[in-house]
Amino acid sequence: MPYKNPEDRASYPAYDSKPATKKARAQRNKARRMLEAEGVVSKGDGKDVDHKKPLSKGGTTTRKNLTVKPASANRSYARKSDHSIK
Repeated sequence: MPYKNPEDRASYPAYDSKPATKKARAQRNKARRMLEAEGVVSKGDGKDVDHKKPLSKGGTTTRKNLTVKPASANRSYARKSDHSIK
């Protein structure tokens, strides 16, 4: 992710290395690998693997809790190229 401000870049590794962040990222990666193995998604296809019940709300990474959505339907909101809100 590109940063316009060098101070932003300095704070990111501290967040990225927190145990809870690592665990959530591992669960998202596991979900993607599960659906790639089934042939539902492939690398670079523009689709996101979505947890029906989010991990942050107690969801799990099981097949029945996963679905595939276009990236545009799964992202929070539109952003400008400098990552500010439109």
